[in-house]
Amino acid sequence: MSVPNRDLSGFTGAGYDIGRGKLTQVLWLAVSGSVFMRWWCPASVRVAILRAFGAQIGDGVLVRHRVRIHWPWKLTVGDNTWIGEGAWILNLEPVTIGANVCISQDAFLCTGSHDRRSPTFEFDNAPISIGDGAWVAARATVLRGVSIGEGATVGAGSLVVRDVADGSLIANAAVHRGQS
Repeated sequence: MSVPNRDLSGFTGAGYDIGRGKLTQVLWLAVSGSVFMRWWCPASVRVAILRAFGAQIGDGVLVRHRVRIHWPWKLTVGDNTWIGEGAWILNLEPVTIGANVCISQDAFLCTGSHDRRSPTFEFDNAPISIGDGAWVAARATVLRGVSIGEGATVGAGSLVVRDVADGSLIANAAVHRGQS
């Protein structure tokens, strides 16, 4: 197997569209760090801030403190969805989260990656979609290009690299209480 001759100084980010200008990016980063993520910021204000920056947020959405969202204008969240404390949505590409979804504490949704074969390590990003009624449990990681089906459960600490069918359970191999 050949090792790529990588030169990161040649990285261009070709084809990547942030979706907003520099001023909006700077304003988001300032508001996100100083208000949005703070424990004292009411959940209703967090939702209002996301909407002000272009996120499409349904009714009854709960966004807890310490939630990191890379670009709110690339986020869609359905009604009555919960996003738990410390969740990180690294949405270089669109992330669509359905209604009645639970994204638990410290879950990581990552739409970004790099092409390992590219000599300049160019982006290899893709969107993430999470269906209605799904649950992404604590510290689970969902990587780029994945669709989580309606009513599916991604167990705590799981790593998801392919689509998950409706109603499926994805969990690591740990033995759970009551099982042998």
